[in-house]
Amino acid sequence: MKLDYHVHLEEGPYSTNWLARTAKALAFFKDKDLKENRHSLEWINHLSSDISDRIRQGCYSEAWLDLYLERAKQLGLKEVGIVEHLYRFQECLDYFTKHMHLEADELGSVQARWLNHVATIPSMNEFIEFIQSQQEKWKSQGVTLRLGLEADFFPQGEEELERLISDKPWDYIIGSVHFVRGWGFDNPETQHYFKEMNLRDLYHTHTSYVCQSIESNLFDVIAHLDNLKVFGYRPDEGQLLENYERVATTIKKHNLASEINTGLSYRYPIKEACPSPSYLNVLAKHQVPLTLSSDAHYPDDLGTNLDHARMLLHENNYTKVVGFEQRKRMEISL
Repeated sequence: MKLDYHVHLEEGPYSTNWLARTAKALAFFKDKDLKENRHSLEWINHLSSDISDRIRQGCYSEAWLDLYLERAKQLGLKEVGIVEHLYRFQECLDYFTKHMHLEADELGSVQARWLNHVATIPSMNEFIEFIQSQQEKWKSQGVTLRLGLEADFFPQGEEELERLISDKPWDYIIGSVHFVRGWGFDNPETQHYFKEMNLRDLYHTHTSYVCQSIESNLFDVIAHLDNLKVFGYRPDEGQLLENYERVATTIKKHNLASEINTGLSYRYPIKEACPSPSYLNVLAKHQVPLTLSSDAHYPDDLGTNLDHARMLLHENNYTKVVGFEQRKRMEISL
């Protein structure tokens, strides 16, 4: 069965790049109605109106989510998990300001601006209620819509994080590491800091963070295990196999799952899914349960490269992936 368990509706920052990418997504679905007039004045007027509606209505609109449903049906997806980043919720800002580097220096200024630009949703309940309101509609059209959360892990932040995310009707919670020592390493504006790092030490620290996130027992899925490679800064993988083994054994010990996340393969310079083929071999050796994730942030990216991900799973002797309902894991045949 085809599924995609790591899908976002929006992120920001709201730059001209965001505007262009949103326009591209809308055009992907609308162009079939104006195929003969593409790039005409009529076409751009229609698209401009659609963009205006999208900005005015926001990402929690039925019209925007309907595009994800349309794409899911085109691709034959039977389950889609919509997740929201924890840092998008204004009620969670204190958690991030405590653990991110936000000092009055170059890095701190960039990250403070970023956080201010992406934290646009007042409350988790707004997201939860919207997704729940659409689940019956999706079900009636043959697609199960799951409710998820992607929560950033910071060492020493476990108790506060638990208070923020508990007692909510999530189908599953994804734990992720996007920050090392307060530095958001996947932000294009901060990637030059990689050049100042000892990469082996950096990867060792990142591995420690990932293992601590697993040991916290706050999550159902541990996301994109080697996303530190996002901009291509990675030692020879032979030097990282010990790290891969450590993560795989820790996931298995705590009975959690991870994912094949194709987001980096089409959205970032590394052009490789998470985990890498070598990393996937280690996870398979330890029989770590996996789900499938495109990490789409726009409806036209839903399911991207997941056919290749399924092929990799078959090559590593996986016959099942996992899904979730009300925090309970279930096996699903590939």
